[in-house]
Amino acid sequence: MHDVIVIGAGLSGLRCAGLLAAQGLDVVVLEAADAVGGRQRTDIVNGFRLDRGFQVLNPAYPALRRALDLDSLALGSFPVGVRVRTETGMAELRHPIRHPFSIIASLRSGLVTGADAVALARWAAPALLQPISRLAQNDVSLREGWDAAGLRGPLRTAVLEPFLAGVLAERHGETSNAFAQRLVRYFALGRPGLPAQGIAAVPAQLAANARGAGADIRLEARVERVSTIGDGVEVEVAGGDSMRAARVVVAVGPDAVADLTGLPRPSTNGLQTWWFAAASPPTASALLTVDGRGRGPVVNTVVMTHTVPSYAPAGRHLIAATCLLPNGSTPADESDVRHHLSEIWDVDVTAWETIRRDDIVDALPAQRAPLSAPRSPRFGDRLYVAGDHRDTASIQGALASGERTARAVLTDAGSPKSTVG
Repeated sequence: MHDVIVIGAGLSGLRCAGLLAAQGLDVVVLEAADAVGGRQRTDIVNGFRLDRGFQVLNPAYPALRRALDLDSLALGSFPVGVRVRTETGMAELRHPIRHPFSIIASLRSGLVTGADAVALARWAAPALLQPISRLAQNDVSLREGWDAAGLRGPLRTAVLEPFLAGVLAERHGETSNAFAQRLVRYFALGRPGLPAQGIAAVPAQLAANARGAGADIRLEARVERVSTIGDGVEVEVAGGDSMRAARVVVAVGPDAVADLTGLPRPSTNGLQTWWFAAASPPTASALLTVDGRGRGPVVNTVVMTHTVPSYAPAGRHLIAATCLLPNGSTPADESDVRHHLSEIWDVDVTAWETIRRDDIVDALPAQRAPLSAPRSPRFGDRLYVAGDHRDTASIQGALASGERTARAVLTDAGSPKSTVG
């Protein structure tokens, strides 16, 4: 009988398994897919490196810095700012502290008024000074938070709303205000980017760390049932023998967690990403671009190869375009996406090659107000659950949940080394 079986080799499961194995426990990780990573996967298609949906990695996340050697990922960093398609052309807004000379251009864009700038500072300042637990007190929706701060002008409607729609996977401002404030804090402090080898480099490093600590990671091992029996837990694996462990951690995605735990299925938001190849980029800018006019299905688009050249073969460029994928809705049509991209970039996109479309129905757990405290990982006798749906909808939340679960397992097992993460 093993000490711990971890079901799922996403970020939460791998982080948890690595910490437990480092404390000398016999740990086995069972993953249904043919590779580790969960939602953080990267595929090579015709020489292009495609993540499973547009993703970014923010080195400002504390849990990320605890878990990984970030230098070894060779991160390419996106510029800290955004390009906005307006009725009169294209405007650029950059981080005012990191790019102080951009302030005049931002003011001349017509997207930033003095009243908006004061209101944004009023809204964002608490996140720079207070912990998220304090922000969550008397939490409201993001829409209500902006209203209360007096943020109502074009900075909100043409910049922040379309930008955060792609980050939060919803455009109606239903997300927790406290959670959105915390995300903006991380954007202000860090420079989000991507590993040269794709987002899959993150779980790959976590898996290597876990294996180095002694964890056994088994792929294509789909778990069908988990049952507490006597002083242990039995795990039934499809097409294989049942396994037993003293404790089991369920670290699967929102689509599978209910079947294995009996807990309610987490509410999620969906995203759709289109990947296009082009011989010439539509712009020389590496900034993320949004449509401030509120038109069309695309919430953001970016030339990936300006930030991570390794995402495309030499002489080619990779362009990502992301749309929302509300539950039960019809995915955006390619002709509509292409038409919208031609308007955003103001170029002819007919020659662009469509490489792939990713429909990620469970892209992010819905983080609605009021923001709740991270949930306990314990859900049954000798049973635990981990994932960003138990914390916050982010890579930070996934890793922090894995750490919290490892601490709970070690505490319940009577380990004298229960401080991890």
